[in-house]
Amino acid sequence: MRRGRIFIYLALILLVALAGAFLFLRSRATPEETAAPAPALVDIVIAQQNIPQGAEITEDVLGKISLPEGTDFGVMFRYDQRNEQIVGKIAKYPIEQGVVITQPMIGNSGDIASTGPEWANLISPGMTAISIPTSRLSSVAYGVADGAHVNVIACFLFVDIDSGFQSKLPNRTAFVSQSGVPPEGAPSLSASVSAGQTGEASGAAQGRAELDPTFQQPIYIVPSEEQRPRPVCQTIFQDVTVLKLGDFPVDGQQATTTTDEDAPPPAPGEETSETTAAPDVVTLIVSPQDATSLTYMLFGGAKLTLTLRGASDISRVETEAATLQFLLSQYAIPVPAKLPYGAEPRIDSLLEPVLENDANPNGQ
Repeated sequence: MRRGRIFIYLALILLVALAGAFLFLRSRATPEETAAPAPALVDIVIAQQNIPQGAEITEDVLGKISLPEGTDFGVMFRYDQRNEQIVGKIAKYPIEQGVVITQPMIGNSGDIASTGPEWANLISPGMTAISIPTSRLSSVAYGVADGAHVNVIACFLFVDIDSGFQSKLPNRTAFVSQSGVPPEGAPSLSASVSAGQTGEASGAAQGRAELDPTFQQPIYIVPSEEQRPRPVCQTIFQDVTVLKLGDFPVDGQQATTTTDEDAPPPAPGEETSETTAAPDVVTLIVSPQDATSLTYMLFGGAKLTLTLRGASDISRVETEAATLQFLLSQYAIPVPAKLPYGAEPRIDSLLEPVLENDANPNGQ
């Protein structure tokens, strides 16, 4: 009995020793947790307020932001070196508040002249800007704001001309007579043209001979009016970027304002109402060759119209030139037949219909 009790005590002591050894070895095997070192921060210079292009950078317009070490990429400036590297420099571009100032943004006073105005930075390399006249109708009701993408449609008027005279057909005829026979024996001819009321030559227009179907006799016919120009319109440029609608500011001045002359005079103490003048010019970003073509068309009398594109539309659509023949065939427009009756009163031009309320705005 006593021997069995001794074995039980020895077994308990052995279990306790094994448990202690296990816990000791486990604690030795677990690595000690060490806190990761915090990354070092560096103060980088930023713009504390808006800095206009060409302005001298002073210390009061500079601020700082903390970034991890190694993220300055070699083009940023440390805040503790601002006086030596930034203060006294000139801003090449407009710098907005909160923007990190980098080396390409600043320069010496002589560098700003080569950068040009701030909007010149919006022109991609190899492109150029050109201004063309515009109106409310040709600019999609002034919907072609800055940065919009447009197509350009050009319309022309063509006439037949004499290639030798470079004058519009038909030519004018003149009276030719033989003034005499010189001693050389060759006849000498002279032409005379009567002058009209304006002092210009008013000879008869050159016509042509046709066979009259009724009398079967040749007759000589002349035009009853001047030659009618033939219009044609075509999309010449697609996906063109609008740089500016209206005038650019000159020496910091904004767009001019105009006073509404039809408005009643202001009451005492009331300010005069001024409205911004409607833009009559738009500046486009095109290639140098397209700029040359636009210049020719402007001086050649072409009429230009802009159409607004979708913001994400980069497609190109092949279009056909619009002429009278194209419209008749494309849209199945028939030429009216000559009938023995007509509408009264006669219609010589197309006018906008006038509604009764428009004619009598007061209902009278």
